[in-house]
Amino acid sequence: MKNPSTRELFTYWNDRRGDRLAPERADIEPGAIRRVLSDSFILAFDRAADHPFRLAGTKVCAFFGRELKDEPFVELWDQQDRPQIRDLLRIVAEEASGLVAGAVATAADGKTADLELLLLPLLHQEQTQMRLLGALSAINVPFWLGRHPVTSLTLGALRHLDPERKASRAARLTQGSRLFGLTVYKGGRS
Repeated sequence: MKNPSTRELFTYWNDRRGDRLAPERADIEPGAIRRVLSDSFILAFDRAADHPFRLAGTKVCAFFGRELKDEPFVELWDQQDRPQIRDLLRIVAEEASGLVAGAVATAADGKTADLELLLLPLLHQEQTQMRLLGALSAINVPFWLGRHPVTSLTLGALRHLDPERKASRAARLTQGSRLFGLTVYKGGRS
C-alpha cells in the first residue's frame, strides 16, 4: 500500500477483525480513524443498485465535486471497467478478502491523477447483509484535484489482501511444504 491513509485504515480494520473473517459494521468507530475519515467511505453491497455509497468522506466527495451518498459506486468507473469492478466488489464481500488497487482519476479536461483504492468487507445486521469499507486517496495530490471534478476512474493494478491466508501459508512453510513446485523444509545450520 502506497498511501499512509490506506495503510492506517487497513491496520484498523484488521485489528477490529481479530480472529473473524471481517469486523461488524458496528465495530468501526469513526473517532478511531478520524485522520483517515476524509479518504474513507462505506458502500452497501447491493448488486441491483450498483453498490451505493452509504457514507463518503469529504476528500472523496471533493474529488467528484458532489456529495456521493446514495450514488452507485460502480458508475464512477469507466464503462469498460464496470464489469470488473462489480466482480471485485462481489469477491471482497463474498470471500471476505480485502483488495488494494491503483486507479487513475480523469477530469473533463483530460487531467489525470493516480489514486489508491482500498476495499474491505464489513458484516452488517447480524451477518445478513454486507457492507464494504473503503478508501480512495491520491498518491500525489495534483493542484487541480478537488477543484476540477473527476469524471471517471480507470482501474489499474490490483492485489487481494488476506492476512489470514498469508499467515497460514507462512506457518505451512515452517513445517515443510510444496510451494510453486519447490519443497521447503524447516532446517538450519548443523
